[in-house]
Amino acid sequence: MSSVAKAVEQLRLVTSDEPIAGISRAFQAAGHELALVGGPVRDAFLGRPLNDLDFTTSARPDEIERIIAPLATAVWDVGRAFGTIAAQCGDMTVEITTYRADTYDGASRKPDVEFGDSLEGDLFRRDFTMNAMALTLPGLVLVDPCEGMRDLLEGVLRTPVSPEVSFRDDPLRMMRAARFTSQLGVSVHPDTREAIVALAPRLGDISAERVRDELVRTLATDHPRAGIELMVETGLAEVALPELPALRLESDEHAHHKDVYEHTLTVLEQAIGEERRRSPGQPADMVVRLASLLHDIGKPATRRFEAGGVVTFYHHDVVGAKLAKKRLRELRFDNDTIAAVARLIELHLRFFGYSEQAWSDSAVRRYVRDAGDHLERLHILVRADVTTRNKRKADRLSFAYDDLEARIAELAELEELQSIRPELDGEEIMAILDVPAGRVVGEAYAFLLEVRLDEGEIGKDEATKRLLGWWASR
Repeated sequence: MSSVAKAVEQLRLVTSDEPIAGISRAFQAAGHELALVGGPVRDAFLGRPLNDLDFTTSARPDEIERIIAPLATAVWDVGRAFGTIAAQCGDMTVEITTYRADTYDGASRKPDVEFGDSLEGDLFRRDFTMNAMALTLPGLVLVDPCEGMRDLLEGVLRTPVSPEVSFRDDPLRMMRAARFTSQLGVSVHPDTREAIVALAPRLGDISAERVRDELVRTLATDHPRAGIELMVETGLAEVALPELPALRLESDEHAHHKDVYEHTLTVLEQAIGEERRRSPGQPADMVVRLASLLHDIGKPATRRFEAGGVVTFYHHDVVGAKLAKKRLRELRFDNDTIAAVARLIELHLRFFGYSEQAWSDSAVRRYVRDAGDHLERLHILVRADVTTRNKRKADRLSFAYDDLEARIAELAELEELQSIRPELDGEEIMAILDVPAGRVVGEAYAFLLEVRLDEGEIGKDEATKRLLGWWASR
């Protein structure tokens, strides 16, 4: 059976089963058109699994709700003003949207929502031709006025209308082009790419949240490199993530065969591979991927040319952590993600001292303490950061990190390394010293923590003696 025939059969099976079959009959009985549209149709022909099912219809939102309500256990507005009603039908959640014929005034970030009268008109307003195919229900007729099937088979990303018009209507579509190159493995048509280059500054008209979401979707793909490269080469990254193209001309002191930009893309790829190895089948860890992408963004600001042509980037880890915080805040990432990414960037060079000389147990404890809940992520980032082509050097670093992880595991068997804290907590310190909560308690806690890191567990009795000795010395 050909791939096209398999896709048709897959779509037939999906739409002939309940609850979809019942929904299509209900819309037909009410005198309205209904079609499966966009991503599900595209993915069926690509042999990809069908997840979310999106439908479009000639019915207006109030009519959609009236038709679907008897078939659903729950109905709610996803965006009635935009024509979308959602419903829970058995185990399936469906979204049904009225045909759209939106217009943009060129000044606002949002379109003037207008409902359309035809399926073909709705398809022409979509982002790319391969997303502008529909399957009418219950007749199962493929509607493809934009020749999306041709572009899908050729692996080419093209807009249904002039790309200049499409991208002016919604500049975020340029970011979607980057995502689809990574997600679907397609190339951008030269005319479409040329329009992205010309209109890339218009991405600045889009809200930071929408740009962030598309960046996340790109990074969450199995092969984000292609999308990131498109962003950098077309100028989109200059608007969305300017720290990234700034890396292209920087020389990496650890890997002279690559500039920092190429090194960064390799680190991202290797981090994804390490992530899959350690957590097979798990969703993409966005903290790891963001940290991999941003781990060296402090290098341009810290580059120095030393005697003999040596290039240094002292403290680029600390500077990079600050820059990452600033950029991620501007992209409206949540505080936990920002803190985690910055922490990983700040710590990503710490290990390289271990590769020269094995650490003491107290240094290993500090490494774990400083990484906190992100130790596993730090393992991934540090291993991915080794991109040298010198096999002996790569093997030495790999063996050194194997040894560090083994020592962490050994120490963890002896003590609660993941939650290192003094034997005495704040309440106990206040009781022993007979002091109220305040600065003194914090200083005493810090003293006991240093003892804990240097010597391991010493027990509460010994900790009390040390505390009293510290107090007496003050």
